[in-house]
Amino acid sequence: MRCGLGWAPLALAILIVLSGCVPPNQKVANRPPPPAAEHTLALVPTPFEKVPGWQDDRLAGALAAFLANCHTLGLMTADQPLGGQGEAQARGGMAGLWRPACDAARGVRTDDDAAARAFFEANFQANAITDVGAKAQPNAAEGLFTGYFEPEVPGSRSPGGPYKSPLLARPGDLIQVDLGDFVDDLKGRAVVGRVQDSRLVPYYDRAQIEAGALARKRLEFLWLSDPVDAYFLQVQGSGRVDLPNGKVVRVTYAGQNGRRSVLIGRVLADRGYLPLEQQSLQSIRAWLVAHPAEAEDVLRQNPSYVFFREVDDLRPDQGPPGALGVPLTPGRSVAVDRAFLPLGAPVFVATTDPVTELPFRRLTIAQDVGGAIRGPVRTDIFFGWGHDAEDRAGRMRRTGTEYILLPKNPAAIPTASLP
Repeated sequence: MRCGLGWAPLALAILIVLSGCVPPNQKVANRPPPPAAEHTLALVPTPFEKVPGWQDDRLAGALAAFLANCHTLGLMTADQPLGGQGEAQARGGMAGLWRPACDAARGVRTDDDAAARAFFEANFQANAITDVGAKAQPNAAEGLFTGYFEPEVPGSRSPGGPYKSPLLARPGDLIQVDLGDFVDDLKGRAVVGRVQDSRLVPYYDRAQIEAGALARKRLEFLWLSDPVDAYFLQVQGSGRVDLPNGKVVRVTYAGQNGRRSVLIGRVLADRGYLPLEQQSLQSIRAWLVAHPAEAEDVLRQNPSYVFFREVDDLRPDQGPPGALGVPLTPGRSVAVDRAFLPLGAPVFVATTDPVTELPFRRLTIAQDVGGAIRGPVRTDIFFGWGHDAEDRAGRMRRTGTEYILLPKNPAAIPTASLP
């Protein structure tokens, strides 16, 4: 799981939230018009026969992942927000809107591709996703697809010997504020910080944390033998830690310090260490391992820092839990920007496999989020765990198109529950 936001557009809103009043002498009529949104979601209804690769996908796998969501959504209140913008939010942005489709799905066999296809076509409308914002690509329907995986790294429950790089639990003083609870225009926007002198201030950044800002809190619960492993575990948001006694500990995302993520690949390129055209997860890792003296400073250029928790109720054949708390399914789970697309929605992706260079066209389920995943046509595909998953995820950086499936007949949510 990954997440992050910018502070500049929210500075005034934070002051309003914390002071409870509008600054004096500020005249609404004299405010400049808001800048054009960087990204804006637009949907184009599309017949299923026009979705590239729809007829070739084995949809039973997607149905199983969708049903896993339904169990979690059924435990939520009907008006529990899931995200989304515009039509995507109106038709799929609350848990209760998915209940009719979930009820229908429970009667469909999960080993029958034809039955799964009939279910999706009967209960959903496919919509091509486009970005019509100020920073959209010239082709509004084309977006970027990357990949992520669950790393497996050596570690220990106690420091000593080679085990010097700690994983930290979420600090008790880390606070997340949903600005939409205070200002209607900021629904879906949040900030993370800590209270200092009765004010909410930004949380410590990576450099401060690694310099000991949280040392007194004793948040360390696992130690890894390689600081590069620790960093990439944060980037992926979950992992498997192999202990010296042969046991495996599963860890997953527990929180983030609210700082905007900086891609270290860009840092390496800007400093002349590793050109962008030569970069992949594998090449970046190799450079960091080969240049330990420079690597420490490079990694600290990313102020974002992820905290973890231990998970003890997952089978070895299950993926880590995503943003909905549902175990991720290799090749069927994706991370999206929930400012535009609601969690839980089926999303058909049409891109290219990074290893075979063959078309990668399949129905996935939006079950996760990510700090570097920003915009409506921007998706991170979960490839699983192990060497093959790492290789595929590390090479994945392809363009493509995608289609969101929204319920044809969403449940009626009581008006009093609507925002």
